[in-house]
Amino acid sequence: MINLGIRAHDLTSHSLGELANEAANKGFSAVQLALAKSFPSLNIRNGSLSTGLASHISRAFNQAGIQIAVLGCYINMIHPNPEIRQQELTRFKEHVRYARDFNCSIVGTETGNILEVMEYTEENFTEEAFQSVVVSVKELVAEAEKFGVIVGIEGGINHPIHTPFQMKRLLDIVDSNNMQVIYDPVNFITLDNYHDQEKLFLESAELFGDRIAIVHLKDFMIEDNKIMTVPVGKGQLDYKKLFTCFKKRKPFMYYLMESTTEPHIKESADFIRNVYNSIN
Repeated sequence: MINLGIRAHDLTSHSLGELANEAANKGFSAVQLALAKSFPSLNIRNGSLSTGLASHISRAFNQAGIQIAVLGCYINMIHPNPEIRQQELTRFKEHVRYARDFNCSIVGTETGNILEVMEYTEENFTEEAFQSVVVSVKELVAEAEKFGVIVGIEGGINHPIHTPFQMKRLLDIVDSNNMQVIYDPVNFITLDNYHDQEKLFLESAELFGDRIAIVHLKDFMIEDNKIMTVPVGKGQLDYKKLFTCFKKRKPFMYYLMESTTEPHIKESADFIRNVYNSIN
């Protein structure tokens, strides 16, 4: 049986109890929770978190039988404005300090953009950008080590960590078990490699499979020579090969659906369960 979850802000509810129950009623066992996105009325900002807030939220999810698998705190860790960059890092470290009160051990982020806005730029692929990521990740991991929490790093083709090899390099340089990987296979798909997905999955598994803590599930289509995100099961991702690669290697790992909203959630979840269960 697959340990299947979803990003909480891809559900429709915005009140705590309703959101937890909606996840449970749809058959999920976990969520990735981005506080500001799921609960905009709380006006979460730097300094907002407390043990009381964390316990209040985690209690509601626990009562519904839902695990908060990841606290999403997606920041631009290499923002070109040093003051804004430090504010972003401070926000992430606050999530790290209170993660355990959310009954969660992983705080997740991507590696950002060298520009002020999250737009595609080849400047993200420079050695300078990579080294900026190293500095920021080391700062976050140092905080995580104090609290027994994992920093989950997600790579992507538009970010400094844009290939499996760059992810492996970052893991080797940071050299801490408090950094693990949030693996989104679509994030490493390009127009050049989408025909050979099995090779890409195996490459990631061989390079850092032992460090993958969470897998994100979304889907893609090639349209007008561009990669377009589509709901899970509606695109070209080879889920059978993906699960063949990881089912035995990482038993009971959380797979979290993303970029899949109503009216597609049930159909997508059923699709995932059927493919996963077909793998011996």
